[in-house]
Amino acid sequence: MSRAREKTVSEDNGGETAVEARDLTKRYGDTVVFEDLDVDVRDGELLCLLGPSGCGKTTLLHLLAGLEEPTDGGVYFDGERVEEPDYRRGVVFQDPHLYPWRTVRGNVGFGPEVRGEAADSDRVDNLLRMVGLEEFSDAKPAELSGGMAQRVSLARTLANDPEILLMDEPFSALDALTKMELQDELIGLMGKLGMTAVFVTHDIEEAVYLGDRVAVMGEEGAGIRRFIQTAGNENRDSDGFARKKGEILTMFEEENGD
Repeated sequence: MSRAREKTVSEDNGGETAVEARDLTKRYGDTVVFEDLDVDVRDGELLCLLGPSGCGKTTLLHLLAGLEEPTDGGVYFDGERVEEPDYRRGVVFQDPHLYPWRTVRGNVGFGPEVRGEAADSDRVDNLLRMVGLEEFSDAKPAELSGGMAQRVSLARTLANDPEILLMDEPFSALDALTKMELQDELIGLMGKLGMTAVFVTHDIEEAVYLGDRVAVMGEEGAGIRRFIQTAGNENRDSDGFARKKGEILTMFEEENGD
């Protein structure tokens, strides 16, 4: 896999590209979020975008999704320039944004309806089983916990059969135990469905646990500083997991002059 220009350090350049950004620049007025950024997301991987608040990780995710336009450069998906949102690039937001008048089943089936297609009942049933909500299919959002609501949001996105998931800190508002449970469920879903995903987080432990690679972003304007290959969903108490956490933490400390 080739890169237009090598601006960042990657530990592994193998794999087919699912979506890529080339010479990507984003400004809001005089504020430079990042510039001349290159990134490849490989088929079947979970790439975590990790960085402090304001570094541009959510902006980058929005550009990959087609929710925002770049100031310069471009994003390419299936060989075509991304100009607008597309259900094949499914987005899961921090807030589940469920429709309160719809049941769990109705929320999961909403995506295909927006595209003018009837929801596939068998697929909805299967997704509800996969996220553990088959017994709550007739419940309304007000009856759900935060973790359950986020499961519905994920299933709703998957109902569109996307080729890639773009996830914007979906577990950040959850308690620690629920967050860990959903992390494990996401890893399982990725394996079962053979999905590709980009996951935004500011949590080093979450990035190392979930990601096949971690794109470490610097302060505002710095863009991606380095790509780090993780230990591959190791147990949180393993030596390999601790080493990767320490490596990333050291990077942030050096950048902040600590």
